[in-house]
Amino acid sequence: MAATLEQTNQLERRLDITLAPAEIDGEVQNRLKQLARNVKMHGFRPGKVPLKVVAQQYGEQVRREVMGDALQKSFGDAIREQNLRIAGYPRFEPKAGANADAALPVAFSATFEVYPEVAVGDVSTVAIERPQVEISDAEVEKTINIMRKQRATYENVSRAAAMDDRVTIDFEGKIDGKVFEGGAGTDLAIVLGEGRLLKDFESQVVGMLSGASKSFELRFPDDYHGKEVAGKTATFEVKLKQVTEPKLAPVDAEFAKTLGVADGNVETMRREVRENLEREVKRRVSAKVKDQIMQALIDGTQVVAPKSLVEMEVERMQASMRQELESRGVKSEGMPMEASIFEAAAQRRVKLGLILSEVVRIHGLQAKPEQVKAMVEEQAQTYEAPAEVVKWYYQSPDRLREIESMAVEENVVTWALATAKVADKKTDFDELMGNSK
Repeated sequence: MAATLEQTNQLERRLDITLAPAEIDGEVQNRLKQLARNVKMHGFRPGKVPLKVVAQQYGEQVRREVMGDALQKSFGDAIREQNLRIAGYPRFEPKAGANADAALPVAFSATFEVYPEVAVGDVSTVAIERPQVEISDAEVEKTINIMRKQRATYENVSRAAAMDDRVTIDFEGKIDGKVFEGGAGTDLAIVLGEGRLLKDFESQVVGMLSGASKSFELRFPDDYHGKEVAGKTATFEVKLKQVTEPKLAPVDAEFAKTLGVADGNVETMRREVRENLEREVKRRVSAKVKDQIMQALIDGTQVVAPKSLVEMEVERMQASMRQELESRGVKSEGMPMEASIFEAAAQRRVKLGLILSEVVRIHGLQAKPEQVKAMVEEQAQTYEAPAEVVKWYYQSPDRLREIESMAVEENVVTWALATAKVADKKTDFDELMGNSK
């Protein structure tokens, strides 16, 4: 066996492998002889099947297996000798025109990519902004009021419709005199101000009385999700059939019980709401800081993503998208998911993965078992039976690997924060949460 290596581009390599026919034939004969000792065939006693008969029945299959094993061994030996790190999987092909007189080709080429060299950018010059958020009593009460609204009951009123009211309407919208798809509905119940409908539509409903009808024009935004109506003007006919106003539950023991406080203690409820807000603030601050660090690493590091790894990542993202759609009851079979849609995100993920691997290797930032255990326990605290959740994580290597990846990222963030220029910035709670004022 012989192998020669050629560099075809920055990351791609081609390894030409020549297999000696005599060695292949010899190994084929050895395996056929071993097979003849144990094979069972009609008309022959075990171990008494003539070698010629075994060769006729199994010869082609055995030769393919021998060729495959020889290729893999020759490839592996050459890779180890050259000290190459393979990205993705090699593609084996018979060499065109080689060994044309042989019954089967014994010369192949293996095309593959190698991992790129990664020179991690200097993080010490990077400016990281870390939000500082204080949870006040006002945030706690605001959150409680949101939960009260989520549990509101509604009562009929005879006044004009106002924001936060739940109204029932019939509507019909036309563009160029024709009703467009999704442009008509009957007995549609909406809460004004929730944003289910366009603001300009809701503003026309505000002030209407039950039983009243109204006609108005509305221009859809240019970036409206319904492309067939985006940027176009529609004429709507709306009939308001019912106006109901919200009745919020009092903040009492019964309300506290609906939030999981068994004894109905209102102060316990407020404390738990505050703790939940503090956990969410911590999570969001960590996410914002991590995003800045990851982006800084990508911006400061020149690295080429192997095509094979990008293709694999695209396939993973497509599979994840299909799974997400199926979980929402959407049939994804036959739904087009062009690779180009995921290409940019896949490129970024692969590059970031390569950079993080190098940072972890250089600085010894691997996840430690006790760190993983602590993170699993922290995750479990948000559930009713933490011990069962911990057990659930440790029962699955895949689930545990997810936590290990999180721990590694946390280690990278900790390293970066100790290296970069970090500035704490006082941030409003609503700004951090992305709440509109």
